[in-house]
Amino acid sequence: MSTAATPWEPDDATAAPASTPALAGMRLTELIGEVQDRLATVARTQARVQDLLDAFLSVSAGLDLDTTLRRIVAAATGLVDARYGALGVLRPGGGLGDFITVGLPEGHPALSGPPPEGKGLLGQLITDPRPLRLGDLSQHPAAVGIPADHPRMRSFLGAPVRVRGEVYGNLYLTEKRDGEFTAEDEAVLVALAGAAGIAIDNARLYEQGQVRRRWQEAVADVRVALLGGASPDTALQLVADRVRTLTGADATWLLVALPDTDTYQVQAQSSGPELADVTGARLPPEDTPALRAVLSAGAVSSLDLTGLLPGAPTGRAPWGPAIGVPLERTDAWPAIVVAVRRGGAQPFDPALGPLVAAFADQVGLALDMVARQQVARRLDVYEDRDRIARDLHDHVIQRLFAAGLSLQAAATRVRDDVVQQRLRGVVDQLDETVRDIRTTIFDLHTTDGASTADSLRRRVLDVVTAAAEPGLHPTVRMSGAVDALVTGALAADVEAVVREGVTNTARHAAARHVTVTLDVGDEVVVEVLDDGCGIDPLVARSGLGNLERRALARGGSASAQRVAEGGTRLRWHVPLPARSES
Repeated sequence: MSTAATPWEPDDATAAPASTPALAGMRLTELIGEVQDRLATVARTQARVQDLLDAFLSVSAGLDLDTTLRRIVAAATGLVDARYGALGVLRPGGGLGDFITVGLPEGHPALSGPPPEGKGLLGQLITDPRPLRLGDLSQHPAAVGIPADHPRMRSFLGAPVRVRGEVYGNLYLTEKRDGEFTAEDEAVLVALAGAAGIAIDNARLYEQGQVRRRWQEAVADVRVALLGGASPDTALQLVADRVRTLTGADATWLLVALPDTDTYQVQAQSSGPELADVTGARLPPEDTPALRAVLSAGAVSSLDLTGLLPGAPTGRAPWGPAIGVPLERTDAWPAIVVAVRRGGAQPFDPALGPLVAAFADQVGLALDMVARQQVARRLDVYEDRDRIARDLHDHVIQRLFAAGLSLQAAATRVRDDVVQQRLRGVVDQLDETVRDIRTTIFDLHTTDGASTADSLRRRVLDVVTAAAEPGLHPTVRMSGAVDALVTGALAADVEAVVREGVTNTARHAAARHVTVTLDVGDEVVVEVLDDGCGIDPLVARSGLGNLERRALARGGSASAQRVAEGGTRLRWHVPLPARSES
């Protein structure tokens, strides 16, 4: 019985051994090649994963925000082998606020012009924040507005960078060196963008902490200055300087409300030398938009003052973004701080508002505390002055009066004319001493407040001090109800007489001492006595003529005569009206 070959067996049994080794060798070669390809892929993947890990470490290496952003762009460019890379940071109001590039040569025209606004293909990722990969970006409908001098770019890969779920910016990569960007490049870039968001968040938190620390240091500087004895004006200037520095403003003004008016006065200014100093200028709110905005809101206000803010602050200036904050003080008139940047500058970061407000509150509390301390110290000084004045009045003057009366009584019993004359001279000296002490008592009772602005006693003392030149020693004596009875136009005449008399002594008498006496009784008597060379009878008397006319107009008289002992006595007296002029 013969056997037939099965369908899966060859007819020639001897042919199998010859073909099987060749077929097996071909399959083995294919398997080895496939294994090698897979090993190469694994190696490339491992290398890329390592590159991605290195990129993660690179972008997370520092806490400075600007440095972190540049590291992100550099890491992304190297990770996908792109020739050019950029990171566009979104602006709060829309568009791109910052644009960081990698790959463009130093001095390239694209770097010298204004940053992109976030339109065209760049704006595609802003309006639709999803990864975008293109083989030829020029074929995309949004690829418009590319400058003529821009480097040639074909392949494109972009991905959004999110921070706490919000899009912070976009990564833009172009011109892959060995072809087009792949899906693997896209996945790697998305992973890097996630790590970049964490790094940016950390850098922002650190930066915010540093900013808060700088504002706290500014408050401490103001407090140290105040507690160190600096005047409130010096402290307000320090406030203006610190606000300008910390906000990055081009100019800062601190304006204080004037009492009983709607007008504010520039109390401090911080700016560059190119801006005229307008400290002391008065600004009504209706002419100053920044003041009007803050007063209307009663809180921190941000606005655009392009062409609106008085720049010097009178006249127009190219101002742009502005921020105003009220500086509330319970022990003083309210104030407002206005910080401005020039037109075209970036608006103030909205995060500055709470920081400036907190700074203003702390400064206001510090100023209030110092004001209370100053009031307490002044009260202590006034209390000591009152005590000294009472002691002078109750003890010293009474003893002097008693001594004077005793000497007067003794002089009537002395028969020697020389001794009598000397005793009378001592009594006169005691009377002059009593007048000097009374003037001193008035000075002790006088405060520095606004209530003494109309005090004739104070005005006379100020006039004598201002008119007396170096080398001339003035003495002022006053008696009677000077402030109560001499007011209005009569007080102005008295002040003019004293000024004329002391000025003439300082300029023409060559005197060392001058004594001004103001006595108010039935008459108002002003005497100016000096120890100079004496008045020349032939000298022109235009100033004295004015004084005579003032006296005659009030029914009095005025005279200037040489004193026998040397010097000149100017005497001006008028009757005291029944009711002083107002």
